[in-house]
Formats: sequence, structure tokens, C-alpha cells
Amino acid sequence: MSHILSAVAWPYANGPRHIGHVAGFGVPSDVFSRYMRMAGEDVLMVSGTDEHGTPILVQAEGEGVDPQVLADRYNRVIVEDLTQLGLSYDLFTRTTTGNHYKVVQEMFKAVHRNGYMIEQTTRGAISPSTGRTLPDRYIEGTCPICGTDGARGDQCDACGNQLDAIDLINPVSRINGETPKFIETEHFFLDLPALTDALATWLGSRQGWRPNVLNFSLNLLDDVRPRAMSRDIDWGIPIPLEGWENNPTKRLYVWFDAVIGYLSASIEWARRSGDPDAWRKWWNDPDALSYYFMGKDNITFHSQIWPAELLAANGRGAKGGELGPFGELQLPTEVVSSEFLTMESAKFSSSRGHVIYVRDMLARYQPDALRYFIAMAGPETADADFTWSEFKRRTNTELVAGWGNLVNRTASLLHKNVGEIPALTDLQDVDRAALDKSAKAFDEVGGLVRHHRQRAAISEAMRVVGDANAYLAETAPWKLKNEDPERMKTVLGVASQLVNDANTMLAPFLPHSAQQVHEALGGTGTLAPMPQMNEVDDLDLPDRSYPVIQGDYTGMHDTWGRRDVVAGTAVPAPSPIFTKLDDEIVEAELERMKGDD
Repeated sequence: MSHILSAVAWPYANGPRHIGHVAGFGVPSDVFSRYMRMAGEDVLMVSGTDEHGTPILVQAEGEGVDPQVLADRYNRVIVEDLTQLGLSYDLFTRTTTGNHYKVVQEMFKAVHRNGYMIEQTTRGAISPSTGRTLPDRYIEGTCPICGTDGARGDQCDACGNQLDAIDLINPVSRINGETPKFIETEHFFLDLPALTDALATWLGSRQGWRPNVLNFSLNLLDDVRPRAMSRDIDWGIPIPLEGWENNPTKRLYVWFDAVIGYLSASIEWARRSGDPDAWRKWWNDPDALSYYFMGKDNITFHSQIWPAELLAANGRGAKGGELGPFGELQLPTEVVSSEFLTMESAKFSSSRGHVIYVRDMLARYQPDALRYFIAMAGPETADADFTWSEFKRRTNTELVAGWGNLVNRTASLLHKNVGEIPALTDLQDVDRAALDKSAKAFDEVGGLVRHHRQRAAISEAMRVVGDANAYLAETAPWKLKNEDPERMKTVLGVASQLVNDANTMLAPFLPHSAQQVHEALGGTGTLAPMPQMNEVDDLDLPDRSYPVIQGDYTGMHDTWGRRDVVAGTAVPAPSPIFTKLDDEIVEAELERMKGDD
């Protein structure tokens, strides 16, 4: 058994999340975490809402509310949505907790003590009309290196180079289109040049990463410069140094504190578990494995900035240093980045109404239909496009007519003709071949999930479904009721085992329906545990509470592989597992998008 940290990107709490977001961080991390638990690994899956930074401050001012009020509103919306989608977090928390503030400030002090957090005078961008600092990501212009328009003030996605906003050609504010003004200001910078050799050694040791992620990360080392880790802003975590901590306009950069959330969430989980040091099994043990899930626009922060912070806190850069208060913190085993999901051939845009939010999707369609589409056709290694026609086609032809039909047909034949699952006796060659082929698929599907090839994994699981349907068509048990009832029972017993196998393989992808299939064959207990939304009190701040996602997933531990069906188990009358979608939904959804323009 290994300790597996599943570190999931933190959704920003300035609005509800759309399906493109969960295609990048949500479903892939949950499939992986569910499989790893079933395979017997000890998984800790953590994340939360990211609630600091200028965007929330600007939006809150526009609405005339306090930033915390805005963050509270969307934190709850996001928690509700991710719970309904079935994402099995051990803890989904937030960055405005007392616990998070403490952990972030301790990390800052550790990095600073070791000499990797340096003071520099820089030229920061401010809005001429408001006087407020503009974050790098809210400034766009032409890249001075490759000449591409639309480069951001922190990096150019086209060439992958790190940038400073002041270097952009013709920079403009994304907030209001005005040209920013640059003024001198004092800030703390992470001394990346002093950590470059250590980063290069670490990245050079990475194996099995998606090539685009590793190549992008290695290219970042070609242009390394100190990176600002504080901002001129009054919404964020105070800088915990004398002369700075009481400055009302200086705060830690939101991206400095957000990535530390993986550690702080693990510590909060441990504190809530009753064993405050339990988190160390995932962070201090060199044999523990950690996987970070996100969209490709966040690779820089997870393959460069966060590892650099960990190296600095561990005293592993060119300046040396001592271990911080959290001990030897392990660097990521792998950064698992997905590409972008577009919608009807265009980028998601909330402002233009070209979007479908997770909660709207779940209000109209089954969660596993969305999960299936993402797993089968999502942006795993290349940008992918969500279209309503393809969503309808995959739901109807693959889920309903393929998997759902196999389950309903098998359960119906058993209920009507036998009433229970028969014993597997007097097997013929066709039966043994079907059972053997199904059993062998567990290693194939599991290995693919373990190596983050989820599209191939679910395709292999659906091949098992197709083979089971072919077995039923070949053996035709419905013709055997009068001709050879004993043979009919054997065939249906084999079919029930094939359905059971396929359901186990599909459970990480389709946990909601996995439970229904389990019960359709007379199963009891919980096959696919679901997360719960709970209200908790802040561990450090009095009179403050907030919603979190938690769950007890011990029931799925070590359940990957064939579980023999139990002869004599009563099989109830089945109900459809999946809902067939009418042709009209495509036109209706496209019209709804037009109406939101």
C-alpha cells in the first residue's frame, strides 16, 4: 500500500464553475483517486476554493459587497456543485481559513529564513482610473519575445516564456481596457535563479509525464528570473515580517498562497481527523506519491513555482538552508495537466453567455452522462470540443444502448426467468472464454488509469461491455427457457458476472450509476461512496463556519478486480439506469445559448 496525494487545482471563487473547469481538474482527479482507493492505495484527495487576489476584490467592489461576502457566496455554490458531481474529496476547504493563513505564513518565513525570498524594487502596474494594482494576469499585450498578441503579464502561452507586465508591447488592462501606469514599489521576490539547478535536477528525474507538460516545464528553465510573491493590495494574507505585517496595502501574492493550499488542506484534514500529524504520511515520506491535477494554463505554478517554494523551504537550493517547521516536504511526483475544453468550437465565455455551468448541466442531465463525456472525449492530451449533438449521441448510443441496455437486459432476464443469480456450473468454452477475457481487462484498465490514460481506460472498459453484449447475442438465453432451462441459467449466471466485472471497471468513471447497477443485481451496501457537504467551524477563527466536502471512502478500499457474483442473490425488477435524450435537446440547448448572448 502506498500513500497517494491527489492534489486538485483550486477553483477561483468569483463565480460558478463551468464544465470546462471540471473537465480539466475535477473528473480526471476523481477517476484517478477512486481507482487508487479501489486498488488498495491510501489516498488523500484535497483542494478548496481560491479566494484571494484582485479579481475578487474588483468584482466585490462592483457589486458593493465585502470580498469575503462574495467569496462565501461562490464557495458554497462550488461546494454544492462538486459534491453533486460526485468528486470524492477527503477535504475540500478554502483559502480564507485561519489554518490556511497560519500554514502560508509559516511557509513564507521558512523560505525567507533560507534566503530565497528577497526584497526588490520593481515597477508595478496600477489602474490610472482607480489607483488599484493590476495583477499580471489582468494585463495583456504583444509578447516581446515571439510577437504573439494576447500574451499575459506573467507569461506567454504561445512561446511559454515568463514575462513581466512592463515588458509587454502595447499593454492594456483586461478589466477596463485602459493602458496601465507603472510605478516603483517594494516587493518580495522568490529567488528562482538560486533554485534553478535544483529544479532542473528534479525535472530531469521525472518519468512518465505527459510529454507536453514535461517539455513545457523544462522550457521554463531557459528564462528564469526572480518572481514577485507580494502585491500592492489589501485583500489577501499579510506578510509575516516586522515592518510588513501591519502594512494594510501589502499582501502575499494569491498564487503564492493558493499552491500552499495543498499542504494547508492536508493539515486541516489531519486536524479534523483527530490525528494532527496524519498529514505527514503524504508529505514527509519519500516513498509517498503525489499527483497534481489542473488545466494547462496552470502548469507554471505547479512545475516551477510550487516546487521552487518546496525546495526553498527544505533548504535545497544554491543558498542551502535548514528545514522549515513542516519537515522535509516532498516535491510532486507528477503534474497531470489537461488541455482546454471548448464548447461548440468556441472558448467558454461567461460574459458572452457561451458557457454551461456545472449546476445547470446537473439540473438537466445525469451527472454520470457528463462524467462519461469528459472521460471519453475530454481534453486529456489535446484540446477537445463539447457539442450538444455529440453529448446526446454518446449518451444514447454508448451509455443507454450499450451499457444501460446490457444491465437492464441481464437483470430483466434474471428477474423474470430465474429470480436470482444462478450458480456458474457446466460452463462451456464460450462461457469460459468470455469470463477469462473479462477478468484480464482489470489489469489493462487499471494500468491505464494509473498512468493517466483515462480515455483509453474507459474505452477498454466499454469494450468489456461490448463483449458482454456480444456474448448474450451469441448465446441467446431468451431462446433457452423452454429448450434448455439449465443452460439458460448458466448463461445468465455468466452474464451477471460480466456485468459485475464491467461495473467495477466503470465505477471510478461512473460512480452514481455504479451504485445503481450494483443494486440492480441484488447487491447491498455501498459500492461507490459519495462525498458529503458538511458545515464545519473554523479551527482557528471564532464564530466562523463554512461548508466543506468530506467523505468516508473506506468501503471501496481494495475492491479492484473480479468480485464473484453470489449465487442465490435475489434480483429485483430493473429500472432504466440511464435516461435517453430526445433529439430536441440539441436544438433547445443551442437556442438557450443564443438567448444568453
